[in-house]
Amino acid sequence: MPPKGSEFDREMSQLEGEIKRLEAEYNMFFAGRLPRLPWETRARVDAMVKRFDRMTLRNTAERFRFSTLQARYASFCELWEKTLKAKEEGRAVPGRRATAPPPKAPPPPPPPTAPIEVDEGGYARNRVVHVASFRDPMQEAERMKDLYERLAAARTESGEAPVPYHRFVEVIRAQVSKLGDGDSEVAFRVVVKDGKVTLTAKALKGG
Repeated sequence: MPPKGSEFDREMSQLEGEIKRLEAEYNMFFAGRLPRLPWETRARVDAMVKRFDRMTLRNTAERFRFSTLQARYASFCELWEKTLKAKEEGRAVPGRRATAPPPKAPPPPPPPTAPIEVDEGGYARNRVVHVASFRDPMQEAERMKDLYERLAAARTESGEAPVPYHRFVEVIRAQVSKLGDGDSEVAFRVVVKDGKVTLTAKALKGG
């Protein structure tokens, strides 16, 4: 059952405040005033939205208020992902005025970005760089960020271009959904196999 009366209003106000805070932090990040993406705030808001989404809201006013906030948050998430993708690909960030960079020598072409290879059949035998396991990646933002940074560093060291973060997140979520089936944790290992970086995925049964 959902919280009643003033308690529900208080929690909705708290959720609205957290969404506004997250919006401000994303704006600061895209403006270069925040050194990294707001992982902690994003995970906290995701958890709050999921908790209320699982509740049965019989009161029409309560259901309408939450649905409005949920739709607003979903719209923000879509915008943030598009903006992040544009930033990673070097395109103009939506909503920000593009400025011409000063003339400079053209940089050397980056190495081609190979897709993330995921070995679902088991673990590679060669050098293991990092290990992390997930049951719900969207609530384990710090662990997912750490895995991404280790994977990106290993690919750079091997002469491969880092994969855009949004693509990495899609791969992790898809593998957890496929192999974990919402019940088991899925372990990921960053391994260097024959000089090539591979991301392995394996369900931890009984986890």
